[in-house]
Amino acid sequence: MGTAIKDVFNLTLVSEIAAELHRAHTPFDATAFVAHSMDGLDKLELTGRAAHIAEALHKYLPKPFSEAAAVIEAALGPELPATGEIGLIQLRYMPHLAFVQKYGLDDYEASIRVQEELTKRFTAEFSIRAFLVKYPERTYAQMLAWTGHENAHLRRLASEGVRPRLPWAPRLHAYQQDPRPVLDILERLKDDPIFYVRRSVANNLNDIAKDHPALTIETCRRWAVDASEGRTWIIRHALRSLVKAGNKDAICILGGTKNPSVNIDDISITPQRVSLGEAVRLSFEMKSTATEAQRLLIDYAVHFVKANGGTRPKVFKLRTLTLQPNEKTTLNAIVSFAELKTRRHYPGRHRIDVLINGESYPLGDFELTL
Repeated sequence: MGTAIKDVFNLTLVSEIAAELHRAHTPFDATAFVAHSMDGLDKLELTGRAAHIAEALHKYLPKPFSEAAAVIEAALGPELPATGEIGLIQLRYMPHLAFVQKYGLDDYEASIRVQEELTKRFTAEFSIRAFLVKYPERTYAQMLAWTGHENAHLRRLASEGVRPRLPWAPRLHAYQQDPRPVLDILERLKDDPIFYVRRSVANNLNDIAKDHPALTIETCRRWAVDASEGRTWIIRHALRSLVKAGNKDAICILGGTKNPSVNIDDISITPQRVSLGEAVRLSFEMKSTATEAQRLLIDYAVHFVKANGGTRPKVFKLRTLTLQPNEKTTLNAIVSFAELKTRRHYPGRHRIDVLINGESYPLGDFELTL
């Protein structure tokens, strides 16, 4: 079995962090910091380990917070490249950001300054949210300013930090209710030269679509006019949840035919009985019955059985293609029932549908046994 991500926080890394801080500030008690950090660390998960080490930082870094922040800045390693490729080693800065989030809230200026530096080496997208809540106008103004920063990591933070539904973070309810301030930030970043930033813009807009689909459609329709290749990618990625939900306006923005005309034939779902850890193979033929070419956005939905015996569909992207009149094609997919931490499988009949430009066509079902 592979090493768990949480295990990146081990004696070796904690000792490295201690040495970095001691070099930056010789009164820092590296030995005591390591002992405090390691006490009970192995019983904690990833975020718990970061928080535990943050408590040790609070105990052994100087007071007040502004002095501690200065030590952290002086101890920082090299910046990440603008591509934003974050490896496990960058997790070393999770405790530093947890420290800022918990202990720096009463020192806005020092906290913003150190988060500027930390986000160039990891990401301050989680910690900055506490400042958006406590200092909404001041922090939002800073986010707007970061959209024009020369550093791509700060431009990305301007978008990622205000995502209303950022995964693994508390939601920003004010922006869920009124996302227009978020859209003002995204407007400034929609043509950013760095893909790392544009990907954040797309994910942010996809978040907004879950609460304000019409506003997202309006934004994407406007952005689609004379769109560059980079902005076109943003639009396509931002509309992915609406497309999966069958939103006709989203599909039309992406060039999909409004009322597709197709026949589905030669359906194969094998095996008909599958066990946990195995996979089902899906195949079907699709033929155009239209008199003109059709652009088709094709997904498939697996209706997974829930614990109570009911089902809930999960939509998977399959393919986007153009079919000429009478043209046909064969499409294939694999549904895996490997054990996952993110989804628990339950026995029973699982139905599969294909979604073509938002319209559902039943394909059949199969039995999962445990």
